[in-house]
Amino acid sequence: MKAALEDGQQSWSAPALQQVVAEAQDWLQAGNTRVLASVLDNSAAFVALDEALMAGERVHVPLPPFFTAAQMQHALAATGADTLVTEPALAQAWQGLPWQPVRLAGRDLVSTHLPSTPHPLPPGTTKITFTSGTTGSPKGVCLSRQAMQNVAQGLITALGPLGIERHLNALPFSVLLENIAGLMAPRQQGITLVTLGMQALGLKGSSQFDAAVFHAAIKASRANSLILLPQMLRAWCGYLQHSGQRAPEGLRFVAVGGAAVGASLLLAAHSLGIPAYEGYGLSEGASVQTLNLPGASKPGSVGRALAHAQIRCAADGEIEVSGSLFNGYLGDTTAPPAWWPTGDLGSIDADGFIQVSGRKKHVLITAFGRNVSPEWVETSLCSQATILQAVVFGDGEPSLLAVLWPMSPDLSDAALQAAVDRCNSQLPDYARIGRWTRARAAFHVSTGLATANGRPQRPAIWAQHADLLSTLTVTQA
Repeated sequence: MKAALEDGQQSWSAPALQQVVAEAQDWLQAGNTRVLASVLDNSAAFVALDEALMAGERVHVPLPPFFTAAQMQHALAATGADTLVTEPALAQAWQGLPWQPVRLAGRDLVSTHLPSTPHPLPPGTTKITFTSGTTGSPKGVCLSRQAMQNVAQGLITALGPLGIERHLNALPFSVLLENIAGLMAPRQQGITLVTLGMQALGLKGSSQFDAAVFHAAIKASRANSLILLPQMLRAWCGYLQHSGQRAPEGLRFVAVGGAAVGASLLLAAHSLGIPAYEGYGLSEGASVQTLNLPGASKPGSVGRALAHAQIRCAADGEIEVSGSLFNGYLGDTTAPPAWWPTGDLGSIDADGFIQVSGRKKHVLITAFGRNVSPEWVETSLCSQATILQAVVFGDGEPSLLAVLWPMSPDLSDAALQAAVDRCNSQLPDYARIGRWTRARAAFHVSTGLATANGRPQRPAIWAQHADLLSTLTVTQA
């Protein structure tokens, strides 16, 4: 019998996994759980809880383990969670709570009832996702089962012709993109999930990514598809290039999203046998809205709208979406409009492909009055083989400033300067980098310099590097 899920230790058939879902439903019913918060690694236990909660029209609040203690507390209080489930090792962060052992899907977990006050939620809310682990108090997005189902069905329609049989879960389930596109949609298609813990995929702790371990895990998984963040794809490409290897031939589709990818990275990936395709989505739209596909792809775009999504651009270029919208934010009784303004600027070409140029609120106005989208320049910088991450500033400045994190820690400043020079040669004069500095830390959620899906935390990066940028002299491009 075909496996529904493999976790590296056990293979679960569809009936066996459904039995675990039923056991999870019984446990939720016995505990009178209304809103459950989970802090879990990827596992069959997460899958069972997620599906049991949705089937019982209860509310699931998947929380990333990398949230700070303050962010965790905010999320638990704001959602009115009455039950918390986590790994025994992570429970130490909540000392003093009366933890009870729970065994689910062959995994030892612990749970506790929280002294919570029920909060009114938008009608139909079955999942609350928090926007990318932002600094301060993250914003809770309330999603209905129907909105998530719309996205799942749109993905099933788009990816069905590819004949995918095995999907490797390479992102945490607490990230909405993987939760919908890597769990909900594949499960409904009858695709086998290869669900390993993050450490088995080369994610050490919360900040280190070992591309060699990752590559080995992909080969061993015999996966046909996976979902990556751009920095993961960039590191994997770098590893393959340096080791003289190629991606496994069984891969048919690698979705890349969360931040701008860049045509050059996609072309490099394809040359190494990685069938990488960029997409676009947002929490307020229950994740994926657009996707490039084999035979229907335009590098540099985020693809065409999927069947469930309607996309248009406002007069000022802001992208607006409809078709799978959220119910509202936590603590805000305002219902979202029929067309949601994404905050992203872009355009739609004659063939229906959407280009995203950057965030509306991030547009820089230089001292010479030129408008520049920093994401455009950052994508160009990261197309250089020696630059892994880049963030650009320059509002009110005569030239742009950049904070760079190299592909390798031992890379020299001269090599970085050469990369900046090559990038500048491809940009108009008003968008060139005049000053740059090496970052003090990688842009990662664990350092407070990036969100869960890889977007840079610009205020935090500026705060950590303003002193370095202010002392640099302008370089000649």
